[in-house]
Amino acid sequence: MSPMRSTYSLLGFSLLLILIIAVYAFNWGFTKPQDTETMTPEPMASALSLTSLDFSSGGVIPAKFTCDGEQVNPELSISGVPEGAKSLALIMDDPDVPKQLKPDGVFDHWTLFNIPPQTREIAHGVTVGVVGKNGAGKVEYIGPCPPPQYEPSEHRYFFRLYALDSMLDLPEGASKADVLKVMQGHIIAQTELMGKYKRVNGEQ
Repeated sequence: MSPMRSTYSLLGFSLLLILIIAVYAFNWGFTKPQDTETMTPEPMASALSLTSLDFSSGGVIPAKFTCDGEQVNPELSISGVPEGAKSLALIMDDPDVPKQLKPDGVFDHWTLFNIPPQTREIAHGVTVGVVGKNGAGKVEYIGPCPPPQYEPSEHRYFFRLYALDSMLDLPEGASKADVLKVMQGHIIAQTELMGKYKRVNGEQ
């Protein structure tokens, strides 16, 4: 092989090697994992939340909001309503009713539905949306009133909030059972707030 041909062969091999290295480096630059310390995490979607300034979750409901007080609903704050919600529903019930008084052990205190999804607060004594029927057959809020002569003397009161992807085709005065039935398959988020109340000799 002549010196000239050897030179061209060596040059061609060198160029091929450089090209291979360049392609590898180019591809490696695109596939190299990002430094996790410099990555900006995507914001997480807010979770539906129901809180109250009048009592903490699991805390005591003040007598003002019970049968021993003014019988007005506590103030409630709503946050984290998901996009796509067309309405909200709120149900308050007591699952600790003595079986001697009510066989299923549950009393419905408050039922609201077709609440506008942009609602962020339900103030004291204020009605939002459409009011359903309570356990006494009335279209209104009725406060905690556990009978002290029965056990348990302290009852739990659950405020359950539902975000729905539709309005509910129900009239005013619909029962809790009606609301729960119609909203099946339309719940996109839900949350709850629980408070307690105990009466002593008819009073707290």
